[in-house]
Amino acid sequence: MSYATCWRSAARSRLQRVIVIAPATKDDLPAFIALLEEMDAIYGDVTEGTTEERMARVSAVLFGQPPKATVLLAKDADQLVGMASYSFLWPAVGVSTSLYLKELYVRQAQRRAGVGKLLMDRLIDIAKREGCTRVEWTTDRSNVEAQRFYERLDFGVNDSKLFYRINP
Repeated sequence: MSYATCWRSAARSRLQRVIVIAPATKDDLPAFIALLEEMDAIYGDVTEGTTEERMARVSAVLFGQPPKATVLLAKDADQLVGMASYSFLWPAVGVSTSLYLKELYVRQAQRRAGVGKLLMDRLIDIAKREGCTRVEWTTDRSNVEAQRFYERLDFGVNDSKLFYRINP
């Protein structure tokens, strides 16, 4: 079931296209794994394991009982062009729930075409529907492109917290 569609003009061809935002399904796994590998390469991360091992890990996270995360995919026709992975966190302010955006990624060729904004809009809609009081995320200090994207959407930086990490 698709959550949202949006018309946009392709800058070069002036053709109208429909971007569909929908939750990932098991049928999306091969294309989604390829998108994750592309994202790893952009960030300079090493993709570990075989394709089959990665598919098994992602399937367990997204479709296990209970699922550990949810992913929205952005498709232009049959082409996967972006994704947003998120989870719900509790407790948030007022003993409520927040939606935590773990990763937002749009293919290089599709950037500045409205795909990221569609994904963010859909996440905000989901947060409202689920009664969340916040949508939160982080970005690397070195990821200036992401910071500019969020600034264009008029999302302010909240620098009141420090981010910690351990690798157990």
